[in-house]
Amino acid sequence: MEFSEIIKKDREERRKQRFKGTFLDYLEILKESPSTCMLAHQRMYERIVEKGVDVINTEENPRLRRIYGNDIIKKYDFFKDDFFGIDKSLMKIVRYFKTAAMKGEESRQVLYLVGPVGAGKSSLMEALKRVLEMGPPVYAIKGCPMREEPLHLVPKHLREQFENLLNIKIEGDLCPICRYRLINEYNGEFERVPVETVDFSIRGRKGVGVVPPVDPNNQDTSVLVGSVDISKLDLYPEDDPRVLSLNGAFDVGNRGIVEFIEVFKNEVEYLHTMITATQEKSIPSPGKGPMIYFDGIILAHSNEAEWNKFKADHTNEAILDRIVKIEMPYCLELNEEVKIYNKVLKKSKFSAHIAPHTIEVASMFAILTRLTASSKVDPLTKLKIYNGEEIVEKGTTKKIDILELREEAQREGMTGISTRFIMKAIDTAMAETEHDCINPIAVLEVLVKSVKELSVGDEEKKKYLNFIQNVIKKEYHKILEKEVTKAFIHGYHEQAEDLFNNYLDHAEAFVNKTKIKDSSTGEELEPDEKFLRSIEEQIGITSSAAKGFRQDVTSYMFYLMRSGSKIEYTCYEPLKEAIEKKLTTSVKELSRVITRTKVRDKDQNKKYDAMVEEMKRNGYCDQCCNVILKYAANNLWKD
Repeated sequence: MEFSEIIKKDREERRKQRFKGTFLDYLEILKESPSTCMLAHQRMYERIVEKGVDVINTEENPRLRRIYGNDIIKKYDFFKDDFFGIDKSLMKIVRYFKTAAMKGEESRQVLYLVGPVGAGKSSLMEALKRVLEMGPPVYAIKGCPMREEPLHLVPKHLREQFENLLNIKIEGDLCPICRYRLINEYNGEFERVPVETVDFSIRGRKGVGVVPPVDPNNQDTSVLVGSVDISKLDLYPEDDPRVLSLNGAFDVGNRGIVEFIEVFKNEVEYLHTMITATQEKSIPSPGKGPMIYFDGIILAHSNEAEWNKFKADHTNEAILDRIVKIEMPYCLELNEEVKIYNKVLKKSKFSAHIAPHTIEVASMFAILTRLTASSKVDPLTKLKIYNGEEIVEKGTTKKIDILELREEAQREGMTGISTRFIMKAIDTAMAETEHDCINPIAVLEVLVKSVKELSVGDEEKKKYLNFIQNVIKKEYHKILEKEVTKAFIHGYHEQAEDLFNNYLDHAEAFVNKTKIKDSSTGEELEPDEKFLRSIEEQIGITSSAAKGFRQDVTSYMFYLMRSGSKIEYTCYEPLKEAIEKKLTTSVKELSRVITRTKVRDKDQNKKYDAMVEEMKRNGYCDQCCNVILKYAANNLWKD
């Protein structure tokens, strides 16, 4: 399509959306579509849910069931491409808009987000403002500085009749300027007042008002409610509406959003306008004018230190009582944290190749710094539990209740390393690479340097360095060992599936005390317990625990069959790990020779080249493949 066609089509569509007519024409539109006059909170709620809502049944997803238990999880398409790992917080935000849309108490409350730096508070605010900007226009009285709802023109004594005819509830009153115009320009004939459609615009301050922190020594409420135009005082009396300039944040944010950035950096007196704007839905007019009706969403955010300071002062109770506080913690789910960095990288102009697990190890570090220490599990195990992984430790499947871990660390996610810190480390690694490729080893080295420059206590710094140099590096060695081995073994997946199916056959026979029929000879055989033990020993299952483990495996497989889920070797994490370790052990010595031998014979070269090609199919490039294999040769399978 040519540019001119795109422009023409867009202009035509916008022309169709535009409306110019009288209030009487507007009433006919309302008669056909009463929802046209919805209030600000309902409009926001409709805009969010119209994109789609995915209600997740955790019973059908074992991983999500391990993370959320039996909770009902709703994922909103509006947020899915930009926000990760904070589903509970997003659900609370949407719940606020839903109850406010039904004119519950939340419709008269400030939505306040609190959390650490870089947790996504500002980004979420921008997304909410953007949804208004991208949405359809609203009907407003033409020329009104507050873009107010035309229904405010209906006199009080006629409202009940209009409400019955239109099946709606009329809320609000005319602003002083529109009231003056109605009387003096239209002789009170409200049906003749012109109505038009108006858009929302962040930059144009149309339906979106933003209040940044103000210097305490120079706080002026005109930023909030507008001012009196001094140049007109010579022409009109002080109480004449024509001297008013309704251009404050609450005025321009009427029917849309008023955002308070770092809200508690302001003096409390400056925030008093919030009290009437929420509870009475009205704001003071500049000078000596009357109170003005306000219909808008008040959003605020700050960090936790400022919230605690504000909350500690009992004289702030009036404002505190009008706040719906929602915590925005850092992401604690590894898979979701990885998505955050991938999203940011896609928006950047970096073109360097990123080796597999590079973003993953950086994400591990971020989450480890955010977790609270527990006596029940070590930090890495806790990270895996929070990621919904099945944990195997000390010979048995650990039955650690994720809810217990969360209960003992209720402020978890409110401290630690921010996403910005990690992103800067990844950026540095990309900027410093000479081969247009970064890998986990390079990123870990940059993280070590970055942590050493951090402005934190020595104890905290020591803990962070330990995470990188010991915990994450050891975990990466395990991952790398699997990667190299998988690449080396021809038909790894097929071999793993064969082992898996054999194990299931023998385990089921053992549990049910039956025999196995040999597919070749038809002979009935006893379950091969030696074979079963060769698998189970890989993850430390003791002889006494073997029976229970086999029962767990078979029970879980029957559950998957009943639910119609696919059965493969990766579906049960403990057994998956055991099978992979079995395969790893069988080729460990050969892998060591392949990765470390400098002079290879023809056969070894063939196998080595095949391994490299497999790794490249798995996401490595020639450069990072070479670096990774050299690193593996020097750090894995040491004698």
